[in-house]
Amino acid sequence: MGKQRIGLLGGTFDPPHVGHFWLAETAQAQLKLDRVLFLPVGEPVHKPGKITAVSHRLAMTQLALGSYPTFELDTTDIKRPYPHTTSSLLPLLRQNYAPADFWLLLGGDSLRDFATWHQPQQIIQGCRLAVLARPGAEVGWPTLVQAVPGIQTAVDCLVGPCLSLSSTEIRAWLRAGYPVRALVGTAVYDYIEHHRLYK
Repeated sequence: MGKQRIGLLGGTFDPPHVGHFWLAETAQAQLKLDRVLFLPVGEPVHKPGKITAVSHRLAMTQLALGSYPTFELDTTDIKRPYPHTTSSLLPLLRQNYAPADFWLLLGGDSLRDFATWHQPQQIIQGCRLAVLARPGAEVGWPTLVQAVPGIQTAVDCLVGPCLSLSSTEIRAWLRAGYPVRALVGTAVYDYIEHHRLYK
């Protein structure tokens, strides 16, 4: 049996939305991925204490994944101690899913800021980066290559319509009292309403 081709989509998923699934579907189709793992972060190092409880984020992500048979929820990051960084998560995933080739799925804004991540050089040694452009997120390649040597050859650029959408915007829209059902799906929207999240 050959190696599995696995996409890794990390995030707070606070809440999960159509942008996450568009990135996952695009990567799966263009890179012929066997599956995509959705990896909710336990507590992100860049925004500690500012996110919704893990139980709610897990429940919403599981609901959102309901109609995607090749997308799976993986709780490896949530179950381990802080700090939650991608560089320290990858070795655990390699143990759990060996043998496999990994692609870390990113929006263009994440690639733009990649040099600020913890041990970015170590990340690209453990997986490739699958990147879908985002409006207004211009990558400064000369600076990025200088900061993370070899990154250009580690990137697979995905082709498709660009979505400018973030969980932060959705939370703000909900707080303002506007509907977001089309952006998060009916199951997640009903969960948010039932638990009065983001009010």
